[in-house]
Amino acid sequence: MAQVIYKICRAGEWREAEQAGAFRGAAIDLTDGYIHFSTGEQVAETAARHFAGMGDLVLVAVAAAALGPALKWEPSRGGALFPHLYGVLTPDAVLWVRPLPLGRDGRHMFPELDR
Repeated sequence: MAQVIYKICRAGEWREAEQAGAFRGAAIDLTDGYIHFSTGEQVAETAARHFAGMGDLVLVAVAAAALGPALKWEPSRGGALFPHLYGVLTPDAVLWVRPLPLGRDGRHMFPELDR
């Protein structure tokens, strides 16, 4: 499984999480009961499907091993295994946070990712 996983969220949501000392999830995460993540191979499609045209987003890189047994790999889109965190994301697991800007073509411009 992937060493590094990624979370896309609104910049404001992430700022609130930093102030609170933990990220409990975006609205969809709270509804589903777990925090959605993607691998480096999956995250661009996740952005295109669920965040198309949205600005003011951040990409959060997380060390999967730091999440322990609360991280589950479960089938989702097309049967592919996606990382889901059944718990809160704490700062110790976060490797970095970067803006996820829109390019001129309307697609998100990703930094170099671990795949």
